[in-house]
Amino acid sequence: MNYSPTFSIVRMEKGKEYVMNRFAARGWVAAITAGSLLGLAGAQAAVQKTPKKAAGAARSSGRADIGVRCQEPYLGAIAVDADTGRVLFEDGADRPGYPASVIKLMDILIIQERIEGGQLSLSNRVTVTAEAARIGGSQVYLAEKEVFSIEDLLYALMIQSANDAATALALHVGGTTAGFVELMNRRAADLGMTNTHFYSCHGLPPAAGSNPDSSTARDLATLAREVVKHPDILRYTSTRVRGFRDGKFIMRTHDHLLSEVEGCDGLKTGHIDAGGYSIVATAARGGRRVIAVVLGSPHWQGRDAKAKELLAKGFLELPPLPPPVVVPATTGMTNAPDVPKPEMPVTGHWTWAQWAGRIALGAGCVVVAVFAVAWLVRRSRRDSLP
Repeated sequence: MNYSPTFSIVRMEKGKEYVMNRFAARGWVAAITAGSLLGLAGAQAAVQKTPKKAAGAARSSGRADIGVRCQEPYLGAIAVDADTGRVLFEDGADRPGYPASVIKLMDILIIQERIEGGQLSLSNRVTVTAEAARIGGSQVYLAEKEVFSIEDLLYALMIQSANDAATALALHVGGTTAGFVELMNRRAADLGMTNTHFYSCHGLPPAAGSNPDSSTARDLATLAREVVKHPDILRYTSTRVRGFRDGKFIMRTHDHLLSEVEGCDGLKTGHIDAGGYSIVATAARGGRRVIAVVLGSPHWQGRDAKAKELLAKGFLELPPLPPPVVVPATTGMTNAPDVPKPEMPVTGHWTWAQWAGRIALGAGCVVVAVFAVAWLVRRSRRDSLP
């Protein structure tokens, strides 16, 4: 076979010779590449416009048409000192939005408070109901009649953001999901979350005829301040990967800040189409803790970038802690201050030990006196003899 410079690919199939012109091949490659790039751009544009199409998607899925509460770069944001509640930054912090799965922080707060109060135990067994098993969205695929400990379900709630775990826990604690949601709203009122109302235990978009969960960046910061008062909760929120169902299912956190921000140990992310992407983040450094909330961002990348920025600015705003007082150690001695020994009380009356000592002393003196007199008498008699 003769090869021409204009030919680059030769293929034999069933005895026939097919020759593809090299320049034509390049044209096909260029066309495919351009098509791929256009497709990716279109997909990205579709993702960015998702909140604007939320109403149409809701109508087609049987969900409530709740309207969009999401805007560039975010709907509302705030950063606070976790210890004092002092506001370090705020922008639109009182605009109401859809917190989505962020409301699971209220779930775990209610359960943790009951664990600490002795009403629940981490080892308590929870039986999965049909209602919990059919919940969609992010999940650990609970099956009806499966049994898990409260501890396992709390890890699923925080790491995987499992809606089925949230429902199973709500039913176990509240009897019904409505009963648990009532507990959530009551606790929110106790905390002063005046612009918050919960309608679900998981944060999913509501069904037709129902209302969406609603809150503000400021109220979510208030909730976060209460959450971080319970260090055991941070065990769940700071875990990035964990096995579930004897390791058959691997849960991975949705919170990228855990691996990207120094001292970050939580707390929770959330997303629904109509509400965009939200996050409640916290980090501790040098004895200080900052909480940052970003509500209703169109993209998770922008949400995370803003949360990182708020945490960094927050720590710069906080005054340094005073240096600890160091007491120099002395060899062989403790650092405890010298405490004077108490003096024996003076009562004006002798004790029995004092009486015994004085009687013994007196008896000894009498004996010595008797011997002395006897010796003097004997000597005087001897001296008087002729």
